[in-house]
Amino acid sequence: MTTTRRSFLGAVAAGLAAAQAQQITRYVRFRQGSAIRYGLLEGETIRELRGGLFDQRVETGARRKLSDVKLLWPCEPPKVLAVGLNYKSHLGDRPAPKQPELFWKAPSALVEPEGNIVIPQGAKNVHYEGELVVVMGRRAKNVTVAEAPNYIFGVTCGNDVSERDWQRGDLQWWRAKACDTFAPLGPVIAAGLDYPKSRLTLRLNGQVKQSQMISDLLFDVPTIVSFASRHVTLEPGDVIYTGTPGATSAMKPGDAVEVEIDGIGILRNKVVG
Repeated sequence: MTTTRRSFLGAVAAGLAAAQAQQITRYVRFRQGSAIRYGLLEGETIRELRGGLFDQRVETGARRKLSDVKLLWPCEPPKVLAVGLNYKSHLGDRPAPKQPELFWKAPSALVEPEGNIVIPQGAKNVHYEGELVVVMGRRAKNVTVAEAPNYIFGVTCGNDVSERDWQRGDLQWWRAKACDTFAPLGPVIAAGLDYPKSRLTLRLNGQVKQSQMISDLLFDVPTIVSFASRHVTLEPGDVIYTGTPGATSAMKPGDAVEVEIDGIGILRNKVVG
């Protein structure tokens, strides 16, 4: 096993201590050979599941070693939504929004843990954005803030990769935010995590660039889910990137970027040209 592979497995297991302390269930989606399955991750062992995550899932009895499989983005979202300007530290001199400011990312932008973020042709200013991502577990339409937690399956790590020049210059954000590989997601979905008590940290080539408590969100997760559900029906598996803290900066080919959230683990990706 290569040093890089060992490092990746350690990153996936990084949230284990917090998960055990809080009785968190950690779900993964993985490929072994030609088969794609869901599973429950415990340490470096995956307990295989039959069925989807959001219906009648049951354990098959099969056990897989984490080192023997390839982790994929942890669910297959029908929709990918994201929130902008949701930490005071990210606003700069801009006024705080009066409601969650949502936009779309394409499901085709998803990329798995250890997958490559590909800088597209013509892009010159591609930034990282470490974020908590919400995974919906039930269909939600017009739910209240109080009801919203009952519709959430769990949370994971995400990177809302963004081309700033296109974001400022284009009429729409479709390519600035939704190019292929601009939505890294994973490595696990943590169910039962008290995520407002978790810290989000992003490292670029090992250097901390972002660090913020999830509790500092301007619009918390129930508020975001409730607001979104008034306008679009949220389906099981839909994901919502909840916003990034602090300042961001450009990435270049050869860089490695990590998004870590306590209780979830580390989402690591490399940048290529």
